[in-house]
Amino acid sequence: MKIEMNAGQPIVDARDLAPLLGLDPTEVQSKMRAKEITTRFETGEGEDAGRMRLTFFYNTQKVRLTCSEDGTVLKTLRTDTGGR
Repeated sequence: MKIEMNAGQPIVDARDLAPLLGLDPTEVQSKMRAKEITTRFETGEGEDAGRMRLTFFYNTQKVRLTCSEDGTVLKTLRTDTGGR
């Protein structure tokens, strides 16, 4: 999986994100617009410079993608938060 960047903002293909959240790809965009899926985007500093982290929240699911500077996903973490 690879994250694309557009004007400094990450773009994730719904076909890649949906299975991580237990959704069908056709549901992702509408759930993001409805703020049912929320996100956090962080860029690394210091020894983490050149990396970025995207976190997606949906219901009780949290999916964190740690990526290299070119957008290659290095690590994926999926957890059930039990609620936000």
